[in-house]
Amino acid sequence: MKIKHYLSIGTFSMICGMNVSVHAQKRELVPFSPTSVEMARTYQEAGLLDTAARKIAVNTDITPHWNPDKQSFWYRKNLDGKNWEYIYVDVTAGKRRQAFDHTLLAAALEQLQGKSISAARLRISDMFFRNSGSRLVLKTGNQWLETDLKSYALKATKDTLGLVYNPKADLQRTRSRWEGVRSVLISPDGNASLSLKAGNVFLKDKKTGQEFQLTQDGTEACPYGEFSWSPDSKTIIGYKIYPKKIKEVHYVLSSVPGTTRGQLKSREYAQPGDDFTSYEPFIFHVATKKCIKVDASAIDFFGPQPLHWRHGDSRYFTYEKVDRGHQRFRVIEVDTQTGKTKNIVDEQTKTFIYENRIYTHYLPESNEMIWTSEQGGYRHIYLVNTITGKQQQVTKGNWVVRDVDSIDVAKREIWYSASGKNVAEDPYFIHYYRIGFNGKDQVELSPEKGNHRLSYAPDRRVFIDTYSEVNLAPVTLLKRTSDGKTILELERGDTKAFGEAGLRLPEVFVAKARDGQTDIWGIVCQPSKMDSSKTYPVIEYIYAGPQDSFVPKSFTPYSELQSMAELGFIVVQIDGMGTANRSKAFHDVCWKNLADAGFPDRILWMQAMAQKYPNADISRVGIYGTSAGGQNSTAALLFHPEFYKAAVSACGCHDNRVDKQWWNEQWMGYPVAAHYEEQSNVTNAAKLRGNLLLIVGEADENVPSESTFRMADALIKANKDFDFLCVPGMGHSDGGSYGRRRKRDFFVKHLLHAEPPLRNVTTGPAK
Repeated sequence: MKIKHYLSIGTFSMICGMNVSVHAQKRELVPFSPTSVEMARTYQEAGLLDTAARKIAVNTDITPHWNPDKQSFWYRKNLDGKNWEYIYVDVTAGKRRQAFDHTLLAAALEQLQGKSISAARLRISDMFFRNSGSRLVLKTGNQWLETDLKSYALKATKDTLGLVYNPKADLQRTRSRWEGVRSVLISPDGNASLSLKAGNVFLKDKKTGQEFQLTQDGTEACPYGEFSWSPDSKTIIGYKIYPKKIKEVHYVLSSVPGTTRGQLKSREYAQPGDDFTSYEPFIFHVATKKCIKVDASAIDFFGPQPLHWRHGDSRYFTYEKVDRGHQRFRVIEVDTQTGKTKNIVDEQTKTFIYENRIYTHYLPESNEMIWTSEQGGYRHIYLVNTITGKQQQVTKGNWVVRDVDSIDVAKREIWYSASGKNVAEDPYFIHYYRIGFNGKDQVELSPEKGNHRLSYAPDRRVFIDTYSEVNLAPVTLLKRTSDGKTILELERGDTKAFGEAGLRLPEVFVAKARDGQTDIWGIVCQPSKMDSSKTYPVIEYIYAGPQDSFVPKSFTPYSELQSMAELGFIVVQIDGMGTANRSKAFHDVCWKNLADAGFPDRILWMQAMAQKYPNADISRVGIYGTSAGGQNSTAALLFHPEFYKAAVSACGCHDNRVDKQWWNEQWMGYPVAAHYEEQSNVTNAAKLRGNLLLIVGEADENVPSESTFRMADALIKANKDFDFLCVPGMGHSDGGSYGRRRKRDFFVKHLLHAEPPLRNVTTGPAK
């Protein structure tokens, strides 16, 4: 007799003990596996939610437009239904109000223009207020009009001079070293001029008309050029140039309307390892007509950089030099009398120096410079004496200076933003500060928890501070710059409307990295109508480019991630090791190691996430990305197929040797060595497991489209199955609306094992 005849359910439960409830609970969770009819309805409902979400007002970017009195400003506030209104703020009084009666102004414009005008959607391209906000000057279309806000009688005006102020103009942005410098041929005193003949330098004395040949070895092929003058007009700095032509890449436009042949497009495009023009520096003395070679190696990466002359002494100047391979940055001083040099700053590293984040600002009156460096493990600000090279660290700690906003030379203050200072917060949240050159008297301008964005008044007495979190609506405050105190709350958003629309906001999740200590931050987007008794595949949106961090920190109530989640997925985004805005050690993981892409951290994060979110089925994980994310998502199936099962990769740089030089050498190093090939998706194509969709635009001018075609070629030669979509005429993109639709269908088919709607049975555009 079989044992099952002797065991009742109760007896069996006693034998299994407490585990029975756990197993029963697991049995209740079944995969979300919709029928074709259910899937079609899900697509439709997701589309309706998408439409509804986009009609809900969000004010994450309140931009002030300052009036001529500099004591007031206006801004446009978004309203539900894609409507808006205009708000006037009196800074002195600390009050805000509706800028004008929108209905009366719409009626006046309607009468003047003879067409219907919506009061809820007034299209004003520019405007400003006078007389304490009682007189309005506005531009609509190409017409300037004025009115007082009592009569609303409109008339044409020539009074169009409002306060033109761009807050971004204040930012002390790091100039790109690719920009080079403008060659100057006329001396500062106007008494001499330079010219080139057959590649040689000639100096002409404008008073006497005499001309002198300063060089003999220049040629048309290797000329002298790129000239700068000393402030006293006694010295010329120039370069012997050894040109290298940048090689070209090509693509064909296959489907240009009105043609029957493809059009070949070619452009210069430097790839890793390509040669660059080099510049050998020389000094020319006007009085003696003598030429001295500078005791320094040629500039063979970027071009000649601006010269910074010692204050009151035209004998010495400094210039910046970044060595190719991004492992050494110098500020070099040159003695024009001898050609001898010394290093004022000489930063070297075994990994990389993030060249694009090197900030330098020169203070000629005091022979100082402000410089940012990660030499201590985190990006911080340093004050450097440009005569002695002595460095004083201005900011310190295990946190990151994100940007230098401006420098007050008179007060010897630096205005900057940083993240990671507040240990109880997300380490990526940006806050703003002001600090003395000596590292003292710091003022915190934005202490409220959240990710901040500031905009200063023209005189910087006040500023507008908007802060939020990914799932907490923004608050916008008007504050005093002197002490950061709030003058007035301008706006306070809420999430109520999103809840009423049935939308589920993203959630923040934190788990440990591969080292078991470092926090990895990400977000989780779940279906708004998630059935708690079912499990859902997980899809990761990846962009692991080391140039930044990418998980949204400001209010993001609806995005493509959430839109995809509505189809029956749990969609996540993560910043793993190797991305920026944390410590140097965190960032260094990417060094010569782009194939890593933070995958060990991402996988651990999702495994931990599945413990907290039991509806997440990490046995069905998909991944998608564009550009570097296209490279990353394909790499997931090549190097981690035990975890990732399906990928959609758009315009990926699948081989770092094919992509742009400046980006890839920054992270993969120079010279181009075996690790480039070893980490290439193309080289590893035979390792493909899982389902892959490659998308590329034929007119991509960022990552050459041939990168994706080479990947397809390698997969074909390895006898691998994959899907391929080339979009005619499209540039660097995820495929546009068509590509995004195909991506969703791909994941529905391969992760949900369901059928997406059949679109070829109807006519008209795809939905």
